Amino acid sequence: MQPDLAATLIRAEVTNGKGNTPMAMNSVNTNLGSMVALQSLNRTSDQLSVVQKRVSTGFRVADAKDDGGAFAVAQAVRADVAGLTAANEQLGGTKGVLETTFAALGKVSDTMLKVRETLTRLADGTINADQRTQYEAQYTALKTQIENFVADATYNGRTLLSTDTAAGGGNIVMTRNEAGGTFTVSAVDGATDLVIAAAPTSAADAQTALQAGGDFKTVEAKVADALNQFGADSNYVDNQVRYNKDKIDSLEGGLGALVDADLAKESAKLQALQIRQQLGTQALSISNQSPQMLLSLFR
Repeated sequence: MQPDLAATLIRAEVTNGKGNTPMAMNSVNTNLGSMVALQSLNRTSDQLSVVQKRVSTGFRVADAKDDGGAFAVAQAVRADVAGLTAANEQLGGTKGVLETTFAALGKVSDTMLKVRETLTRLADGTINADQRTQYEAQYTALKTQIENFVADATYNGRTLLSTDTAAGGGNIVMTRNEAGGTFTVSAVDGATDLVIAAAPTSAADAQTALQAGGDFKTVEAKVADALNQFGADSNYVDNQVRYNKDKIDSLEGGLGALVDADLAKESAKLQALQIRQQLGTQALSISNQSPQMLLSLFR
């Protein structure tokens, strides 16, 4: 075979889209079929890597490389969720103080009923000296109980029945949301406002204590005010905790819609891409054998 003829058989000139650039088709140097097959296989492998990442992490957007904008939004939402979770933890501590305070005030209120009963007896001018002594001792014991209830109303070293900050008292300023908003629970001076005076030494003194503006009536009103105040504060904390939980659920729902992968869909893609990868590998193998066919032209 003449060299010129062999060259003609080995090389076939084709043109590009403009019809003016020759390109080798049957060449041992350039295997176009192999290059096309390799490019297709690489694209399939890249897509397969993406789907495998989604299946393994459960996220459509696992990091900024997947979708920078969506990932930035997701991180902001996650920060809000973290802030709300922390706020609820702090509210839980305040709830503990309020529940302890409420329990102590309940005992004080119950004890005040017995004080009222004892004062009524002390206000009776017909009782003898021995009876008065016994009732005064009973009154003093009830006063001590009230003092102890007030003093023991502590939770983790904090109390709302004292305004002495050095002793763990004073107002509580709590964080209520992820933005750092606060709510203040005001303390009361329990030792002064919620404790009755010493036992009256005469029927007249006991009668005065029972009248409007008297010591007993004054303390009784302040106990009722404290119960009302701390009851309202406790309800507020409960409602805020529930609201924060609902908000967390809403944020996490939106976050899931933004970054979670549809695993059923990704599973179908995974199987399809695995098949495409196998076919691509076979196509590349076949295209790599094409130069061997050119040897037959020289036999």
